[in-house]
Amino acid sequence: MEKEAGPGVAAVRLDDPWYEAPATGWDDPYGAGADAVDGRLRTVERRSTSAAEIYLEVQSSPAFREVRRRYRRFVVPAAAAFLLWYLAYVIVATTAHDLMARPVAGVLNVAMVAGLGQFLTTFLLTWAYARHARLHRDRAALELRWETQEMTRGAGR
Repeated sequence: MEKEAGPGVAAVRLDDPWYEAPATGWDDPYGAGADAVDGRLRTVERRSTSAAEIYLEVQSSPAFREVRRRYRRFVVPAAAAFLLWYLAYVIVATTAHDLMARPVAGVLNVAMVAGLGQFLTTFLLTWAYARHARLHRDRAALELRWETQEMTRGAGR
């Protein structure tokens, strides 16, 4: 790397890009920050724990479990419904040739409409997933991320 970029590049330290963003409580003279979690302020104390212990603590927190629960409540039914729809299409296409060959409009038959419906449902499911994530999970996940980064900032890695 030194050969291509010069001799001073090896001394460059790559820090977290979010470090420069303002956060609540960084003006605290004692070095403790405050994060808002579930609408309440919680002081994050600096302690000498490893990053692995911090991540295990966050994983067992109620906020993390809530984010995972919201994720599963959307993904499991949506994936099951789409899988059933896909399997139904494949089974009907291989067993009911006469039904799939039935014309719908002009040269379009039932098989072509159902196949295009597969693409349409893929795009609709992608849109629904992104909307659900934006409305129900992104804010809570971002708050967990900020809290975790604040906790690991002083931890030994």
